[in-house]
Amino acid sequence: MPSATINKPRPSELLSRLTSAEPEVKVRALRQVKNQIIGNRTKKLSFLKLGAVPAVAGILADSIDDVTDNNNCNNDSNNTINILVQSAAALGSFACGFDAGVQAVLDAGAFPNLLRLLANPNEKVVDAVARALRMIYQSKLAPKYDFLQQKNMEFLISLLNSEKENVSGLGASIITRSCETNLEQKALFDAGILRKLNSLLEGGSLSQRDASLESLATIFRNNPEVISKFAGPEIGRPLSSIIDLAKDRYPRTRLLACMCLIVIRNASPHFLQDIGIKTKLIHILLELLDDPGQVGDEAPFAFSSLIAQKEDLQKLALEANAIDKLHHHIKKGSLHPRRYEGILLALADMCSKLESCRSKFLLLQVLNLLADALTDYNAGVRAAACICLKSVTRSIKNLSAGYFMNETIVIPLVQLFLDPSTSVQVAALGATSNIVVDFTTRKSIFVQCGGMKQLVQLAKSMESSVRSNALWALKNFVFQADNRLKEGVFSELTASLLSSLIRDPEPSVQEQALALVRNLVDGCINLIEFVFAEDGLILGAIGRQLQCASKAEIGIQGMYALCNVASGNEFHKEAVMQLLFTQMGDKNQSFVIKFLQSNDSRLCTATVWTIVNLTCPSTPGAPGRLEKLRNAGIVSQIKNMVNDPCVDVKLRVRTVLGQSMAFGDN
Repeated sequence: MPSATINKPRPSELLSRLTSAEPEVKVRALRQVKNQIIGNRTKKLSFLKLGAVPAVAGILADSIDDVTDNNNCNNDSNNTINILVQSAAALGSFACGFDAGVQAVLDAGAFPNLLRLLANPNEKVVDAVARALRMIYQSKLAPKYDFLQQKNMEFLISLLNSEKENVSGLGASIITRSCETNLEQKALFDAGILRKLNSLLEGGSLSQRDASLESLATIFRNNPEVISKFAGPEIGRPLSSIIDLAKDRYPRTRLLACMCLIVIRNASPHFLQDIGIKTKLIHILLELLDDPGQVGDEAPFAFSSLIAQKEDLQKLALEANAIDKLHHHIKKGSLHPRRYEGILLALADMCSKLESCRSKFLLLQVLNLLADALTDYNAGVRAAACICLKSVTRSIKNLSAGYFMNETIVIPLVQLFLDPSTSVQVAALGATSNIVVDFTTRKSIFVQCGGMKQLVQLAKSMESSVRSNALWALKNFVFQADNRLKEGVFSELTASLLSSLIRDPEPSVQEQALALVRNLVDGCINLIEFVFAEDGLILGAIGRQLQCASKAEIGIQGMYALCNVASGNEFHKEAVMQLLFTQMGDKNQSFVIKFLQSNDSRLCTATVWTIVNLTCPSTPGAPGRLEKLRNAGIVSQIKNMVNDPCVDVKLRVRTVLGQSMAFGDN
């Protein structure tokens, strides 16, 4: 005989049962809703569209006042308790790992009612409510508490002091989502919260330990003062509890303990200096990559946080075969997007500083797998692949070998210029900025793929980060390029577009536009004519921008652009002189004097170098220009810089003074 099958009620049927006047029917419907949506995002979405969350929230609200005495054990009271437990559990299931569900719960007004039920005398109700609230506090959408307000601090302390596991765990979760400032971190320490969290680490349940580790990491983040107090005798065993938990038998606990230790070390490097602890952290995190669940998805991000910008740890990780292991996981395929993204970012950090790591990366042929990641369906993975490519291409040796300027890499990278995600566009442009540096003669591949024209189009983007990075890539593309390529780029850009970018409202765009002009006019004297196109639009824009430069980097790039123009013929030099003196008058101090008096040696160097080119003795107009500079007080200022602590400044200053002496200046 065929086996009997049990048909699950459709969502619409369950919603109609939620309105039943029969408590047993209502409880059963709530339980069935909860069971259908647990771990099923598709089901959650279906119920959300039907308005299930407001319905469940309404049942919760209607039932709150029906139970006031836990000792009253009549049928009505039991039914109401069951309704409260199941409705809270259903709301928690909607919120679990699903931001749309969290938002729906908050919009339905369930949050204050859940908080109110924490004071309910029935333990089952309190436990269900605390679980639901913990699900909400897994999300960044959860309401934040200001711990500088006394009533909020008192509420938090009452939660942490609870004997109920989920209630104290809720308190720790609230800290994780709410604590954002150093003042709040200090207030939590002063209120004795860290002592309580430490006691949960040493004697709490698995759930309490994990929640405490997360909240401790939040309180420690970027706060050396709190870390020092925690590690001192005031709390108890300094750091020992956390170090012990990094060796716990539960993978999630090990991960959270490692993350907490990483936060401590990143904020206070003098802690955890023992090479054994650092090596152990690396090995634990690499082992956690094998975990098939969420722990394995998050482990590479923790690993990145550990090694980022730290050559010593990157070297230890290389010795632990980290690149081999990360490569192995990518090679296996079928990775969760979060894990895939994390592994690529971990590889990016591994290759960010050490040439030995980049060599290992190329030796294992990870580059081939990286090309596939550039076309992944997930935006986070595509962006991470670009960031990884940017790290690997920091190698002058490998750029010179031409490993990256090929169709396998360039074509998918250029396609990402039009990606719908701005973060992917910016990451792709960052990788391109390295790849197009002129160490090879294969830039034609980039042009043929349409890369150059698309960079020009992106320089017109509404997003300032895209404009800035597109200009950065173009700047590197024309660096030491041949005249024909520069002419092609300028033809696409036009003088009017370049001048408008120099005057862009965003300083980062101004800087990169000026740097692009600097590289365009560097080299052949004919290239200098670019700045005189369309009645000198670009040259005029440079002058106006230098007069009101908002940061040193803008002045540096602008002065180097003028320096290159001043290396040309007499017409070019006189044009620069006219620009330098156009806005000088009784009320305006020359920006040249301001730049020479700057504390930024790079700006001083660029400015003095411009004067060197203007006063070159082999040019007929040099004496007249020198006289003008002397009358403006510029030569006098340069004389004051003869003993400048910066070697570059000192050398250029002596060159100017040597040239002025050739014309009889003492």
